Amino acid sequence: MAINGFGITEFQLVLLRRMADFQPGLVEEAVRRLGATRASMREANKRWQAMVRAPGFPRGAARYAAVLGPAEASVERRIGDLACTARQWALPLWPELRFEILLGPAGSGGPLLNEWLVRAAGHPGPVLRTPADLAPWSCVVGDVGAAFPSAVPREGSAPTRFRLDFAAPGADGRPRSWAADFTWGLLQEVRELDGQGMDIPADAR
Repeated sequence: MAINGFGITEFQLVLLRRMADFQPGLVEEAVRRLGATRASMREANKRWQAMVRAPGFPRGAARYAAVLGPAEASVERRIGDLACTARQWALPLWPELRFEILLGPAGSGGPLLNEWLVRAAGHPGPVLRTPADLAPWSCVVGDVGAAFPSAVPREGSAPTRFRLDFAAPGADGRPRSWAADFTWGLLQEVRELDGQGMDIPADAR
């Protein structure tokens, strides 16, 4: 499935382009696995930006169906009082994950609330006990949130970015504050906050 020659491979290059600021080495390897080049990655991102801004390009769920084909799964999900619909697609680069869009009330015609990579059903996430276990590209937002219940969501530094602040022991066993940065929902890096950004809950001390 593709629209004007833009399909799953090109869409994965768009995701990679946004991750290159954090993990250029991992991105370079993934680009090679797709049989592409850095130049074609930049071109794919340029085309995607032009497409989504074009007046006639589909919106919402139809946009992703045009590029990725029919969704692999469609799941009803409640977010607070909202009845939402999550649609998911498999991507070859990350077989244990799914690209998910979250649509607001009205199903496929509802507003697009979120778009990122999530853990696929039936694929358990990695065991995460300490910040040292949080390797780049090893987990998604939901994995980290489940492993560290103190996690607090923060707005990312740019579109498609997301951040979780959480409390966990450092290498010396003392509790510290950490920030996990994600792009398209996939972990890019973890850094210590040096006492800034969040309060360490009493039960985490």
